Amino acid sequence: MDAFRDAILQRAPIESFALKTVQQFIQPQKQTKLAQDENQMLENMLRTLLQELVASAAQSGEQIMQYGQLIDDDVDENIHGQIPHLLDVVLYLCENEHVEGGMIFQLLEDLTEMSTMKNCKDVFGYIESKQDILGKQELFARGKLVMLRTCNQLLRRLSKANDVVFCGRILMFLAHFFPLSERSAVNIKGVFNTSNETKYEKDPPNGISVDFNFYKTFWSLQEYFCNPASLTSASTKWQKFSSSLAVVLNTFDAQPLSEEEGEANSLEEEAATFNIKYLTSSKLMGLELKDSSFRRHILLQCLILFDYLRAPGKNDKDLPSETMKEELKSCEDRVKKLLEITPPKGKEFLRAVEHILEREKNWVWWKRDGCPPFEKQLIDKKSANAGQKKRRQRWRLGNKELSQLWRWADQNPNALTDSQRVLTPAIADYWKPLAEDMDPSAGIEDEYHHKNNRVYCWKGLRFAARQDLEGFSRFTDFGVEGVVPVELLPPEVRSKYQAKPNEKAKRAKKEETKGGSQETEGNQIGVSNSEAEAEGGRGEAEAMESDAVADTPTPEEQQRLGGSDTDNGQEAGQIEDTETEEAGLMDADLDHPPMPVS
Repeated sequence: MDAFRDAILQRAPIESFALKTVQQFIQPQKQTKLAQDENQMLENMLRTLLQELVASAAQSGEQIMQYGQLIDDDVDENIHGQIPHLLDVVLYLCENEHVEGGMIFQLLEDLTEMSTMKNCKDVFGYIESKQDILGKQELFARGKLVMLRTCNQLLRRLSKANDVVFCGRILMFLAHFFPLSERSAVNIKGVFNTSNETKYEKDPPNGISVDFNFYKTFWSLQEYFCNPASLTSASTKWQKFSSSLAVVLNTFDAQPLSEEEGEANSLEEEAATFNIKYLTSSKLMGLELKDSSFRRHILLQCLILFDYLRAPGKNDKDLPSETMKEELKSCEDRVKKLLEITPPKGKEFLRAVEHILEREKNWVWWKRDGCPPFEKQLIDKKSANAGQKKRRQRWRLGNKELSQLWRWADQNPNALTDSQRVLTPAIADYWKPLAEDMDPSAGIEDEYHHKNNRVYCWKGLRFAARQDLEGFSRFTDFGVEGVVPVELLPPEVRSKYQAKPNEKAKRAKKEETKGGSQETEGNQIGVSNSEAEAEGGRGEAEAMESDAVADTPTPEEQQRLGGSDTDNGQEAGQIEDTETEEAGLMDADLDHPPMPVS
């Protein structure tokens, strides 16, 4: 520790003594990169040294970032305190990979926790000055979570009403430090900050002439601005909100502001006095209505609310009804008209707001699509002769792809018979992403499910028709989710998609069985009737001969039996004529009996 105490007091460049100081502390270490246990030992020592320096600065009453400052003789007023100098040494070691990259982030977190809010502004100023170095990939990957935790802890300690500028600095730093597609700051589920409650008076005060009903109606709008999703869940809330908003807009129409009042009460040139929250005292209601910035604040909240309710990509249940859309349109027109006549520069302000809301739709779509990365591959620069016409190249088989395939086939005759040529995925591997979407514990919203991808579902149905006919048969009853193999689904979802017999298949099978039985009965009835009529027209002696003849049917009888299926639909008169003709044929056959068949 003494070696580092002496090192932070040196005026020489950091690269000339930083690594030597580390090697002196970790003896007999001569390597330029520390091991894991050595990194942990060094980090514990540096955190202890930092704590002692902060305690010494607090006892002396100096600001921690200026404690033990050193004045460089080469540059006038170039002030370096001991703590910033220590942080510079550690940052140099981390940047050159002599020590673990997350060590500097851990020291900055400890420093903010040990500092007062006044000193935290100086500490955060140091962080902002080193933003480019801290954002390098080798350091960012090791300490991004620690930096995010440090900034969130600072935001919790700050007052959102009194420390607006400092909170804005922290948020701007996070926006520049983290990549644009960082999911930790996107709020994928769209959760609203319902804890931001606006408190106002519920009972009228004594001795003050104020329209208290208008006061309560005005400030009750903040409940809906805080949670816009509640307006689409119940129609009664929207009716109450629209009626309250109409009262406020009528009051703004009845009390327009002049150019002089708008310029006198504008806070655009007095940004230091701007507050993120307005006072809700009923005594100030009359003065606030004369403030053009106050009116713009309320009207802009209305436009943001309307833009959210009409945002693209929502579910059908979250979309407004047709009646609600008409009311939204009329209210939006009134709000824009009031913004246009609100001084100063009402038309310019309205034009800027419309431009911002139009650009916001792009972010809404990007968020609904799952926040895809913005980074794209570099495009090669066009050559100097790109604008000149080139002679079109001729290919053996018409185009480049077919010619290349033909050349590969000549070089590798087994290419077409290779088992690895067709890489069709297994049915279980293909449906696994959709099965994960169907798991309720995953918490994936319906608009992000793979079932909404038509190409994905079309390919899956083709695979199921070839590899899983049982699963493909469930498409009629359950849709594309029923085609997913049940073994991939969780137990609570699996029972819903268990295989059930198709009602149409049941009905078809039942009709087929019934039709077959009717045909068999008709054949039996036709044969029995013909035999009974033959026996009635003969004697006992002739009956014995007819029995012998009946064992071997004649060609006419075979033709008659073969056409029995078509005879079932004949009328009664036709049946009698047919029986008479058959009796005559049988008498003729008895005169000339056929030869017995052996």
